[in-house]
Amino acid sequence: MEVSASASKRRNNIGIKNLLLILLFFHFSSTITAIRKDVGFQIIHPCKTTVQGRYLLSDDNGCVRNATSVNSRSRCCPQRGEKVSCHGCNLLSQCCNSYEYCVSCCFNPALISKEQVVKMKVAKPATARTYSSVFDYCAGRCCHSSESVVHENAYISDFHHCFSLPSSSSAGKNSTLTEARLSGINVVVGRQGESCNSVCKSRG
Repeated sequence: MEVSASASKRRNNIGIKNLLLILLFFHFSSTITAIRKDVGFQIIHPCKTTVQGRYLLSDDNGCVRNATSVNSRSRCCPQRGEKVSCHGCNLLSQCCNSYEYCVSCCFNPALISKEQVVKMKVAKPATARTYSSVFDYCAGRCCHSSESVVHENAYISDFHHCFSLPSSSSAGKNSTLTEARLSGINVVVGRQGESCNSVCKSRG
């Protein structure tokens, strides 16, 4: 009898230990599955930004902000405020007096079509690649445009950051657009060796 009682006690002790192990396992496994996965490990999607300006930046969402207000981790502009801004832009000529606002205004779907931009070649040769995004087109097109230059480094006007699509249309439409761009602009040509300032002062 004593042997069977001690064997029964051992079985009970083993059963209790197994039960405690099972409870301990479930206790920790429930704690582990309850951990939030989004705390501290948020994926940050970085923005592409313009790097030309000293004070302003434009991101690939079309936002223009002061360079100090841009998120240092994501390089994105804060989400408040208007996204696409054409401040300082002539919508007829599609030219702006600020590079960053030119890039932002270029994001306006009423002015530039994404479908047209991503099919457009970056350069003339047949081997040239196409633009990968609207931002790449806008950043490149606003930076340099031969249509806004009169001679070497002399611009037609302060509105020399242009984002219009290169025209492959008829000459009649092209000349009308050029006339609209040049309305109110006086082009003065000086003699060889004469400085721009002296020519402008002499002509009034």
